[in-house]
This record gives sequence, C-alpha cells and structure tokens, in this order.
Amino acid sequence: MLKKLLIAGTNSGVGKTTITMGLIAALRRRGLRVQPFKAGPDYIDPTYHTLAAGRPCRNIDTWMVPPQRALALFYKAAHPADLALIEGVMGVFDGFSYDSEDGSSAQIAKLVNAPVLLVLDVGKMARSVGALVTGYTNYDPALPLAGFILNRCGSEGHYQGLKQAIGQVTSLPVLGWLPKETGLHIPERHLGLVPTDERGELTDFINHTADLLERYFDLDGIEAACSIETDPPAGQPIINEALNGTGTATAFDHPAGAPRPVIAVARDAAFSFYYEDNLDLLREAGADIAFFSPLAADALPAAAAGLYLGGGFPEMHAAQLAANTPLLASIRRAAAADMPIYAECGGFMTLTEAIIDLDGQTHRMAGLVPGLTRMESRLRSLGYRVVESPTGNFLLPPGRTARGHEFHWSSWQTDSDCPAWQIQPRRGAAAPHPDGYAAGNLVASYVHLHFAHEPALALNFVRACRAWLEGAINENEIDVKPVDRR
Repeated sequence: MLKKLLIAGTNSGVGKTTITMGLIAALRRRGLRVQPFKAGPDYIDPTYHTLAAGRPCRNIDTWMVPPQRALALFYKAAHPADLALIEGVMGVFDGFSYDSEDGSSAQIAKLVNAPVLLVLDVGKMARSVGALVTGYTNYDPALPLAGFILNRCGSEGHYQGLKQAIGQVTSLPVLGWLPKETGLHIPERHLGLVPTDERGELTDFINHTADLLERYFDLDGIEAACSIETDPPAGQPIINEALNGTGTATAFDHPAGAPRPVIAVARDAAFSFYYEDNLDLLREAGADIAFFSPLAADALPAAAAGLYLGGGFPEMHAAQLAANTPLLASIRRAAAADMPIYAECGGFMTLTEAIIDLDGQTHRMAGLVPGLTRMESRLRSLGYRVVESPTGNFLLPPGRTARGHEFHWSSWQTDSDCPAWQIQPRRGAAAPHPDGYAAGNLVASYVHLHFAHEPALALNFVRACRAWLEGAINENEIDVKPVDRR
C-alpha cells in the first residue's frame, strides 16, 4: 500500500520545507518508509528531505516533464516506500503561467491523487484567517484539500482562536501548528536555502524539528488524511515508453557486447544540483555513473568516456577549484580528446576562463568556454526555458526542443558566437535569444535540462560516449580499468 500526501503553502516562505522535513522524520519514527518529492525545479530543498528520509528526494515537475511521464517517474521512485510525501512549490496554485495550473502543486496533487495540507503563515493574523481559508477552499473545488497547518502562531491561545475562526467557515481540520519561536530557521543565500552539505551535521536539527511536530501536530490525523493506493502501478522504463514509435529514436536496446560507457559526474559541496531522474535515465540508456569531487580529485575517474558537470555553488569554492590545477588540466585533456562534455550552470561557469567572485577576486578556471563569469549583486535570470540547438549537437539534433530551468546570479562576459541553445521566447519577445557555448563534443550553458522531457537526450549522451569510448580504445587513448562506483 502506498500512502500519499502533499504539503503546500499559500506562498513561498511559509515554512513548507521545514515542516515537510520534520514530518518525514516524525513519520519515519513511526516505522514508515518515506519517499520524499519536491514539486518544481528546486535543488536545495530536496537535500534536507534526503537527509530526513535516508533516501534521495526526487523532483516532480509537470511543466518540464509531460504529466503522464512525471506520473510514471513518481511511481517508479515511490516503490517500495510506504508513503510518498511531496513538498509543493511556491503557492499551491502557482505554476508556469498566470492563466493555467501547469507545473503547480495543485496540478501535481490532482495528477498523483495526493491530499493537500495547506500551510498558512498566521503570525500576523486573527479572524481574517477565515477569509483566507474560504478563498483557498473554494478557488478550485477539484483540489483534494485535506486540512491546514498553522505556522508561527503567537501562543496556544492564538492558535485556538485561529482554529475557531477556521471552523466557522469549513469542516476541514487543522492538523497541526507551530509557535513562532522554535529555533527552526534555515539560513539562506542568493539561490535560496544553504545546501545541507555546507551546514555540517544536521541530525540534531532534524530531530528537534521532528520532536516539535510530534508535540504540536496530529500525526494520527495526518496519516488518516493520506490517500491510500492498495496496488500502485509499477514504473516502466522511461526511455522505452518515450521513444517507441515517436520517430526521434528507436526504443533503446543495449547492443550485445557493447561497452557500458562511464560518465564522470561531479558531486561535492560545489556541484550538487542534479535531477536524480537525469542520472537514472543515463543508467537506463546504458551508462555507468562514476561520481567524483572537483574540489578533491586530481583527475577525472579512470575509464571516463563522458563528463557531466552539474550546477551548484562553484563561486563559493572558486579559490579551491582554481588551486586544483591537476583536475582542471585533466578536464582540458578530455576536451582536447573530444570526450563528450555536458555542463550546466555552475559547471558552465567552471568551464569558462575565470570566475570573478562577489569580492572582485578573479579565479582561473578550465578555459574551455571563451569569456568569464562575474557574480552580480542581483538575480540575473530565473525561470523555465524551452531550448533548441541552432545547428545540432551530440545531445539534441536540430529541429528538436528540450525543456529546463535557469536560475543564476552571475553574468557571462564573452564575445562568443557559438551558442549551445536558442532559448524560445515566453511572452512578447520578437525572437529567440542565444545561450551558452557549443563546440565539438562540448555543450555548456546556464540551463539545467530535464532529460525526462526528451529522453533522447540521455540516449544521445550515452551513444556519444560509447562512440568516443570505442574510438579511444582503438587508439589506446584511455585507461579502461574497472571503476570503483561505491
């Protein structure tokens, strides 16, 4: 049996992440295996849920990924958990646009049939909470709203008064509350919350949060509010499901005797922004993943036939990255050998000539992308993106589009005219605009692509790595020793 529940909010900043993390930990204490999900494109909030759950949190995004494919990924990740717990994104009805529910928590809740607990920040409210609840209850009758969580109450008396006001306008229950002073603040920086791998040991923080929820929440009532699916459908291989009969590629079948190329994936405090589904799809397409730390390793993993540099905070570790000249030289050698290299956002920044940090210090990087990136004091770009390759590259042929997300506070200063992508306009723009850099087997930009929108991305990445591997073996260019993937 699979229980399902979605924690939503009236808006960003109401405490969804902290409450979801604490609820995961509290329910695990009850013996439940909890599979966490984060609605939308966020990378940092899931790191807290991963720690609390003891298993990787997954993104579920119904704009970047077609809804039925997102549903298949949901069930695949949820097996064999007892409870799928989803943290919503922004306000419960906020998504890709002002005129549809695409990509919203509401759409996801209806898609996976998950009841919704709505978190309200009531720190400065009294009887007006009834008007707020009335609006959210009536706005979309199809939303499976199950109850409310009241955050930042001034006192127990304040909570009781709010609960009474809510009871006058709806029969839906209040299933938990938290006082203002709980010590549950999660620090933030320019991209949102500070990732868990920069905060040290968080066991005490997670346990403290779970203790508070056990005290102030009706956990029995929350479990009872969950929807229960007695026989959830099994997740199917996404590449076969997506590519069969589309004409973009044939369903993947691993050629007999063909090598499984190793894709080196950067993962440490500087590089931690990945969609887990992307990594799963690369494995499904026939690759093995070898994680390595650009902050610590002096070379790419042995036998690497491809490189994936994800996003993160390279600007916070720029001095250490610049000092690791052996690793940067190893990346340059891989590029010179035309190894397939895909980099997004922080990885893109690391492949430029230099990163200039917020203190104005210049840190030399790999120098494979012309120009430099400069950290700015304000947000430079944020939002969903539809991209197309102007001439085609190893990931995406011309004429095909892919979807992703962009969020960065740095600017790229260059005169390059070799864009990786043309980004399609959203509203009112006259023409697409170029982004990133592509040359040979190098594709790099600020955009984080979600491979599940166009699974051919994963298939093409692996095929390019296999072709490079076979050519490199023939030319004796690489060491093909087994890789330790523990």
